[in-house]
Amino acid sequence: MDRIEGFGLYLDLTLKKISETYLRVFKKYNINLTIEQFVILQRIDMLGSHASQKDIVETNYRNRATTSRVISGLCKKNLVIKKRFKSDLKRYKLIITKDGYLELDKAKPHVQKLRDLSQKNINQKDFKELLVVLDKIKDNYEFYDESVD
Repeated sequence: MDRIEGFGLYLDLTLKKISETYLRVFKKYNINLTIEQFVILQRIDMLGSHASQKDIVETNYRNRATTSRVISGLCKKNLVIKKRFKSDLKRYKLIITKDGYLELDKAKPHVQKLRDLSQKNINQKDFKELLVVLDKIKDNYEFYDESVD
């Protein structure tokens, strides 16, 4: 198998290594979050007081069921509460609790260190090229037309 033929394997191995490292760091520092929970909690924080479950689905690139499951997990841990918007009873407003902010603040410096680690020994030009290549691969699959087969 050459490197082009096995690029999916390389992506998978890299993602698994990243996930394992995040989980190990979270465990070491008693961060009671999964990686997806951290990402969604951070997204809620970024969206502020108007954060809705629908917004999270649209900006998190996960399907509705997965996002709902992760948000339910955050609610069970009392890190987020869901309330209906007064102006739109069909949508849930997501509110980070005091415990949620404590957990988020505990995780942020470790997540930043891990993100910095991802660029270690990679110059800015190479990292930008990597992102360009990944975008191209994503676009190739996004515009795949099954009728061509």
